[in-house]
Amino acid sequence: MGYVSAVPPPRNDAAPEPASPSEPEDAGSRAGRRSVAVALLLGALGATVVLLASGRVWARGTAAIGGGSLPLTADGRAVTGLPAALAIVGLAALVAVFAVRGRSRLLVSALLALSGLGAALAAVATAGDRKALDAEAARTTADTAAQVAGLTHTAWPYITAGGAVLILLAGLLALRFGRSWPAMGGRYERDGSPRPRKAAPVDPDRPEDLWKALDRGEDPTR
Repeated sequence: MGYVSAVPPPRNDAAPEPASPSEPEDAGSRAGRRSVAVALLLGALGATVVLLASGRVWARGTAAIGGGSLPLTADGRAVTGLPAALAIVGLAALVAVFAVRGRSRLLVSALLALSGLGAALAAVATAGDRKALDAEAARTTADTAAQVAGLTHTAWPYITAGGAVLILLAGLLALRFGRSWPAMGGRYERDGSPRPRKAAPVDPDRPEDLWKALDRGEDPTR
């Protein structure tokens, strides 16, 4: 009489494989690349807007001269040169972000953001300024007490401020995501360790090669 033994199915005691970390890393790298592109676009566009808008007419008026009136205008750089200067600083900081690493990158990113903030505040603060036109009226009429009449202001100061806000946003992106951004020329940087010298080939049939190897401190018999 035979016996039939029931063989239990094999148990799968192997622990489940952990999820591959490649997906989060890929998502992080994609976010880093997108933030780089957006920051470059915002910074370059903002600086361009500030430089162009600060050269436009911000204020108009007239000055009384010889029984008549002379129309006067003042562009943004005559009112205040601060937004244009800070836009140039912002452009330099935007490029420098990719040339430095670590804490230096954080400082440059903060400079980028502060450049945009300062340019925006300067443009808004001087949007209703009349000193530039009063100075132009005094120069034109040769009367130091002359003041401009019929003063009006344009929208260009606020457009300048809008461009400066774009620079500010680029700086904030650099502060938030800048650590994961690539560095300019990083693949060509040396780590400071001495590079191994590659021994020159020595032909044992050529005495001059043997002497050169000895002069270099090498063993020509190897």
